[in-house]
Amino acid sequence: MSLVRVRSVGKLLLVAVPSLAGATVVVWLLQDLLGVPNPSAVYLVAVVAAAIVSGTLGAVATAVASFVLYNFLFTEPRYTLSMHEPGVWLSVVLLLFVGIVVGQLAALQRSRAHLARAREREARALFAVSRDLATRESIDAVLPHIAHQLESETGMRAILISLGPADVQHAPDWAQAGVVNQLRRMPADTPAQWVRVHPPTTGRSRGATDAEAYRVEIEAAGLRLGSIWALRARSAGLPTADETRLLSAAADQLGQAVAHDRLAAEAQAAEVARESDALKSALLQTVSHDLRTPLATIRAAAGTLRAGSRGEDATHDESVAAIEREVEYLNRLVSNLLDLSRIEAGALRAGSEPFELDDAVNAAIERLGPRLDGWQVDNRAGREVVRADPVFLDAVLTNVFENLVRHTPPGTRVVISTASAADGVVRLSFADDGPGVPDAALGRLFDKFYRVPGQRAARHGTGIGLSVVGGLVEAMGGHVTARRSALGGLALDIDLPLDEMASELEPAVPA
Repeated sequence: MSLVRVRSVGKLLLVAVPSLAGATVVVWLLQDLLGVPNPSAVYLVAVVAAAIVSGTLGAVATAVASFVLYNFLFTEPRYTLSMHEPGVWLSVVLLLFVGIVVGQLAALQRSRAHLARAREREARALFAVSRDLATRESIDAVLPHIAHQLESETGMRAILISLGPADVQHAPDWAQAGVVNQLRRMPADTPAQWVRVHPPTTGRSRGATDAEAYRVEIEAAGLRLGSIWALRARSAGLPTADETRLLSAAADQLGQAVAHDRLAAEAQAAEVARESDALKSALLQTVSHDLRTPLATIRAAAGTLRAGSRGEDATHDESVAAIEREVEYLNRLVSNLLDLSRIEAGALRAGSEPFELDDAVNAAIERLGPRLDGWQVDNRAGREVVRADPVFLDAVLTNVFENLVRHTPPGTRVVISTASAADGVVRLSFADDGPGVPDAALGRLFDKFYRVPGQRAARHGTGIGLSVVGGLVEAMGGHVTARRSALGGLALDIDLPLDEMASELEPAVPA
């Protein structure tokens, strides 16, 4: 006899014996002392109590016991199981019949209540599993909590959830005991069955001798994705139908979650690959276009030098200047590409040295003088001292001026100014009266490979100059934004950290 059955019988006896004894005493008081005729219905209380505790079998057994007790103790002739009066026969038989019916009804109600509670526990457990899976950051992070939830709801000693096609090789030690009960899914609405897939072998007997291992495969779309391993005491018997259904439903939800994560990862990888291909294509198109133009100029200038006369100084100087200009542009283009790759890789390490902004701006204007010829540069930068990387700061100023030359016509006025803020930053502003950009494009000017739609310029550019500016400024601890200029064109504001030590020094007073 199993431990569960022994417990059920013990519970029945614990309720039925006192109930029958109490009912017998009450019947004796009513019939023998008070003279109440045929109080056998009192035994129905014991029948109902037994039905509530032990179900239909307990109710029937208690009804039969009530029938025997009443016949033996209270019907004439007493202390025998024989009856001579037909009325007594009818009363006792009705007692047995009513006792059985009432017991069955009470047992049915008890069974329905038990089933409702089991369904509620199952729904709560599945809701907890669904909530963990729906709010997961990663599926591995929620597996321990799901395993603990299933362990508490199914009466298992331990539960382990393993994912991956090789989960059998990585089964827990207690699953290597040789006896593994595996859940076999059945077609349609047929309940699943537990089958033994590994007979006991002494060579693999490493698990607990008083427990057996259980396995539920995690599957989705015909693929095996892992297993739910469970350890259960042998005395507890096979999992109940409710416990089996809960384990099966949890495995299905885990399978769908794993499949969803795989599809999401594949979709993300495909999107990254698509964007990477599109980025490479855009890079090849823009770089090839921007490389072709200076190369053609260099080739033409070199042909002029080769065919021209050394005495024609003007033509010779113009060709040399064109070669130098285009080579410098190619050098800047390659430098921007390298800077962009380092920005994306997070490999930029900016230095920090004090610089006076007016000196840095003047140096850039002087170096780019030939390129800025024809543009009205009004430098009003002050002597504020900032902390910056000298190479990065020069690259930022160069890209800003080249962006100005590339996208504004000759004769455009640009005003360079500085202003100190109370939050420890200095703002370096470039404002022009050129054609500007639409308001919708202001927020995207620093995106890589972005070019303003419909813009016309002698050289369109690669769309990486301002993105390099943004990356270099942020690497120096600053920030850059774009806005509509008060002059009617575009304004770029570059915020750089103020050098606190330099700002505390008093300016020298000439003797």
